[in-house]
Amino acid sequence: MDIQILRQAAGWGTPAYVFDLDAFALRIRHMKEILGQDIKIIYAMKANPFFTRTAAQEADGLEVCSPGEYAICQRAGVPPEKIVLSGVNKEAAHIREVVGGVGSCGAAVGNPGPAAGSPGPDTYTAESLSQLALLESCAAQAQGSPLRVLLRLTSGNQFGMDEETILSVIQRRNAYPHLHFTGLQYYSGTQKKQSGKIHKELERLDALLARIRDELQHEIRELEYGPGFHIPYFEGESPVDEDAMLANFRAALDAMAFKGSISLEAGRFLAAPCGSYVTRVVDTKQNQGQDYCIVDGGINHVNYYGQAMAMKIPAIRHLPQSISQGMPADHIPGENTQWTVCGSLCTSGDMLVKNLPLSGLRTGDMLVFDRIGAYAVTEGIYLFLSRGLPAVLTYERETGLKLVRGALPTSPINDGSIQYFEDYIKKENS
Repeated sequence: MDIQILRQAAGWGTPAYVFDLDAFALRIRHMKEILGQDIKIIYAMKANPFFTRTAAQEADGLEVCSPGEYAICQRAGVPPEKIVLSGVNKEAAHIREVVGGVGSCGAAVGNPGPAAGSPGPDTYTAESLSQLALLESCAAQAQGSPLRVLLRLTSGNQFGMDEETILSVIQRRNAYPHLHFTGLQYYSGTQKKQSGKIHKELERLDALLARIRDELQHEIRELEYGPGFHIPYFEGESPVDEDAMLANFRAALDAMAFKGSISLEAGRFLAAPCGSYVTRVVDTKQNQGQDYCIVDGGINHVNYYGQAMAMKIPAIRHLPQSISQGMPADHIPGENTQWTVCGSLCTSGDMLVKNLPLSGLRTGDMLVFDRIGAYAVTEGIYLFLSRGLPAVLTYERETGLKLVRGALPTSPINDGSIQYFEDYIKKENS
């Protein structure tokens, strides 16, 4: 993201996330150009819900895994035919609401849900026999068309069902007259560096689809697959030729005997390169020969997959201030100083980077963490020390920067006084 845009974003205060909606839209379009328009792109919105509106415009669908995510989609006006309602915990009250189109659909405190009678999602996943029973019961009560269901195949963890259970369900499909088993869903994890693992997974899925067709005389028409493409985050990692990787993946899809509809579930791969985090240096010091800088953010905001105790250096930029701001530094380092970057939390674990080589770092300068568009905005330990939530800004060339969420205090959430929290909510909604 352009430095001037980031400097302008910092004018709203730091720390702050900046998400590039144009870059996100272009990644979806480019994926479709390489893979072909017949491959559907499904955005896993858990990666970053702030891309929801753009995903609804550019992607073929959104993977939604909670009542809260569903409420975000409703407020964003995401068409029901673009929603795949997934999740390992499908809450009965929520499923009854969305299947029947009668409720608030899990709206968050202070936010309106969808209007009563609004249609529910186009497609549901089933992760267990109990979820199938729930979907069947709700569909029967709604007395509408059969629900489109994707049966999730496990990869050997708590998600989905094993092959034998899925085969048994399809064999007993007449027991679910209000469900239409249209497809399979499979996702085994993220950050896969070797294409061979993806090829083996596609071969396994191809064999299972053929078995369902030949042994059970049931044609599976859809496959939703999450390949977990690799995103390089840290210094020293080999760059990824994304075009070649996608072309190789398309060749693997073409080699399958299955010729039904294929959807590619992607979250991290789409969102990660499209966000930056801006934080300001508030102090510098030297302890026992080690140079430290303290920033106004911390590990409660910065989270990279595979980062362990700041032992790796992520994509990071130094934005010096023309005039130093704040208190003067009590330590003036030399050139090319090896900095340990720490956040504002009162824990020795709040280290963002060790031995970061920077020249001329001063209090008031800013550090920009790039490739942070996926997960960091939701996975941080935000309530620790009752520090505030960072501001969130989005950027589009046509409209420029837009503040979509100002910095928010977390102390009302951590306060033991129920009345204080209720008064705070009323004030915010007034």
